[in-house]
Amino acid sequence: MTTLTNPGSSVRARDLGIPFDGEPGGLNAITDVAGVEVGFTTLVTGEGPLRIGEGPVRTGVTIIHPRGKDGAFDGVWAGRFSLNGNGEMTGVHWIDEAGAFSGPVAITNTHSVGLAHHGILRWLVRHGGFNPETQLWMLPVSAETCDEYLNDINGQHVTEDHVLAACDNATGGPVAEGNVGGGTGMICYEFKGGTGTASRRCTIKGETYTTGVLVQANFGTRRDLSIRGVPVGRHLKDNLLWERPPHVHAQGSIIAIAITDAPLMPLQLQRIAKRIGLGVARTGTPSENGSGDIFLAMSTGNEVSDMGRDVDATLRYLPSHELDPLFLATVEATEEAIINALVAAETMTGQGGHTVHAMDHEALKDVMKKYGR
Repeated sequence: MTTLTNPGSSVRARDLGIPFDGEPGGLNAITDVAGVEVGFTTLVTGEGPLRIGEGPVRTGVTIIHPRGKDGAFDGVWAGRFSLNGNGEMTGVHWIDEAGAFSGPVAITNTHSVGLAHHGILRWLVRHGGFNPETQLWMLPVSAETCDEYLNDINGQHVTEDHVLAACDNATGGPVAEGNVGGGTGMICYEFKGGTGTASRRCTIKGETYTTGVLVQANFGTRRDLSIRGVPVGRHLKDNLLWERPPHVHAQGSIIAIAITDAPLMPLQLQRIAKRIGLGVARTGTPSENGSGDIFLAMSTGNEVSDMGRDVDATLRYLPSHELDPLFLATVEATEEAIINALVAAETMTGQGGHTVHAMDHEALKDVMKKYGR
């Protein structure tokens, strides 16, 4: 079965009574930032032994439009950070150089990152706002994590049409989580992982700003999992995927995208991107050697003057000494997005009969209660 949209799980960490800090937006999702739209293509087909090119398939693609589909050519200021670079995110060299980019962001599996890049280009060229005289070249952002344990990753089942569909079906509003889009076949802390999102609001000098985070969580070793300071992974030890000495770590990755409506400049957004890593660390990982922990932060709070021609823009930005509430918002939203991915994900059996179990909600609640959380 190929699914172009997927409602995902409706259960979130807060539904289980997990106590989080900070004030979320109305949806507690990246789409709380005005204009942001998210779309998915989810691919689930076949079962049994792996036959490269045939399946089983457990994968997909996630698309984020920072300014919505209609604003695809309206740039955003951006900054990125690589906590551990065993992974890929395209377009970041120009982001480092220019501090901005335009177009949607794709997140998919490792062997489809180039196809997702290609699909974004095709979608942009077909877009009603495309002008061949001004959009002479484009550098899309496409990122990945590895789903080879559940998915026929070498079969490269994500196609251009799947990317186009995710670009087209993106909407604002609630965001599906768990086994959806690029997160379909992902694993987190040896539980089923995948897509998760959360948001935070903060007030600076009388103005309220929203920061939203979306993660594709595919990282971590069970023993390291911590939820709100509780060493959950040391208690929930059923259905471990890999038996190995304590010094051997699992492979995996996390891609995290943060968007804020606060007016920030590229160097400030690099600092925001670094704080994503602190949110990831709150869940317990030391950022293992085999993990591609790569983060991108962007701001919709200003027009981007150098993405077009003959633009004379006036830019606003917050002074650096006012950024602490945004740093905290980013950390808190990232932490909750990861836990939301774990809570929403459902048990999945994929290629070769490999099964990855979802976190047991009741067992999680019992452990949290033992620690007074």
